[in-house]
Amino acid sequence: MAKIFEVKPRNEVDSAFQWDLTSIFPDDRAFENALSGFPKKADAFQDYKGTLDQGADQVVTVLEALLAVSRELESLYVYAHLKHDQDTGDNKYLTYNSQAGALLAQVSEKISWFEPEVLAVSEDVQKTLEDHSEYGHFFRELFAKKAHVLSPNEEALLAGASEIFGVSSTTFSLLNNADLKFGKVKDEEGNDVTLSHGSYGVLLESADRSVRENAFKQLYATYEGVKNTNASLMSGNIKGHNYTAKIRHYDSARQKALDNNNIPESVYDTLVDTVRKNTNLLHEYVALRKDMLGLDDLQMWDMYTPLTGDAPVKFTYEEAKEITFKALAPLGDQYLKDLAKAFDEKWIDVYENEGKRSGAYSSGAYDTNPYILLNWQDSLNDLYTLVHELGHSMHSYYTRSNQPYVYGDYSIFVAEIASTTNENLLTSYLLDTIEDKDAQIYILNHYLDGVKGTIFRQTQFAEFEKFMHESDANGQPLTADFLSENYFELNKAYYGPSIGEDKTIALEWSRIPHFYMNYYVYQYATGFSAANTLAKRLVEGEEGAVDKYLTYLKSGSSDFPINVMQKAGIDMTNATYIEETFTQFEQRLAELKGLLNK
Repeated sequence: MAKIFEVKPRNEVDSAFQWDLTSIFPDDRAFENALSGFPKKADAFQDYKGTLDQGADQVVTVLEALLAVSRELESLYVYAHLKHDQDTGDNKYLTYNSQAGALLAQVSEKISWFEPEVLAVSEDVQKTLEDHSEYGHFFRELFAKKAHVLSPNEEALLAGASEIFGVSSTTFSLLNNADLKFGKVKDEEGNDVTLSHGSYGVLLESADRSVRENAFKQLYATYEGVKNTNASLMSGNIKGHNYTAKIRHYDSARQKALDNNNIPESVYDTLVDTVRKNTNLLHEYVALRKDMLGLDDLQMWDMYTPLTGDAPVKFTYEEAKEITFKALAPLGDQYLKDLAKAFDEKWIDVYENEGKRSGAYSSGAYDTNPYILLNWQDSLNDLYTLVHELGHSMHSYYTRSNQPYVYGDYSIFVAEIASTTNENLLTSYLLDTIEDKDAQIYILNHYLDGVKGTIFRQTQFAEFEKFMHESDANGQPLTADFLSENYFELNKAYYGPSIGEDKTIALEWSRIPHFYMNYYVYQYATGFSAANTLAKRLVEGEEGAVDKYLTYLKSGSSDFPINVMQKAGIDMTNATYIEETFTQFEQRLAELKGLLNK
């Protein structure tokens, strides 16, 4: 089992491993001054209200004023949320985050008149705007959603309620990251270890089954104690999604969520259908895991421990940094040169501390660095997390360096492709360079677990997310028992007959933050599948592959996501790219079996 770092207060963590936010604001006072002065700038935007009937030039002038307001607000919000996430128990930064969130809602209300006014312009003005040299795609995308934009007064009311719609998500985050305490458990040596979101994943990899089971059951016992609270939060979250979809004249919350990125619902259905047709591969892998662990009764807490027992490979943060550059070498010299900025300019907050938000992410704004939050524990999984989040941050870096602010972000749909391409490149590098048989087995095991967690598990989540929204829309109360019973049955269908009947996993729905993000999770699965093909082309040195890939990274939101991926050479409108993932999964599963039989 990898070393578990004891959780320290923030001020006891070496600053060399903390992100540097002074490039956003030099200190908290500067942030406070900017925050206090911002409302006047937002209020000034109101002077443009009612002027868009003056023609296309006026519309463009007002758009540029709007973009300036949004651009400054983003930096304020990013600084506040990063400060809060580095220590969610710090009331000062909780206040910052709340103030920035409230300001975001207020500004959304004040600028909500813009879209309805634009959509009311004459057809001649609309055509002129759609043909604009710089903002044409922005206006084409806006006019495509004309049927779902409400009147100015209705838009103002809805924007003003945005903070209310976010209460469930905010409350769950505070409960999950700051208030819930999981106590202590024994590690393999009998030492007391604080059970946290960060240490939980490491404990589940333990070769000692009792350590895995105790950590698993103790964590879920805490969620059992608040299951009704979490069910209420989830219900409020789902109802908010369904309500806003209904008043915007969508057939469902899913249709609304996917339309935000111009993704056909068939992409979602194709994913679920294709994965369901291939769950036999997951069943085969689960059966192999059961046999290799020598268990008569395989349970969900046995699904993460390496088949070779203790991990034969682990990496310090510095070692992981060195491997990262070697693994990502197929992306070219310029990419590696730009990648060095992430470390030299301190984009990364490395180690867990008391109150720090769990998990990992990449975040930032157009005028900030693309920061990365980690909770490092020296495991192979942490190495993969590092290259994953660097994929996001480099995507952000290239987009913002090559696109104007209006297109300086990218859709959620393409976001996970850059990160998982990095993961696939890392897997190929490790399998090519590590000769030790047990380490090879471990890497293959990790890859298969990655497909299990990113393709199968996230599609399982996507299927359950759709189920929750449809159940609520049909009048079904989302009680804790209802959600748990149905989640348990879905989990059985995915993992197959080799998994045991322990029902602790039924509560997994209650600890998944992404269920509050409104049809986000399916994109992990589609993104991983597309990344498989891209990584294969890059590793094989296919002519033009690097240039196509960098074109994708630089495109931002300058085109529709499906079209952006076509520029990268991937057609995501059919199931081929998903099937190719399962072909590789099957090949590497066979390779693993071959090594295990030697």
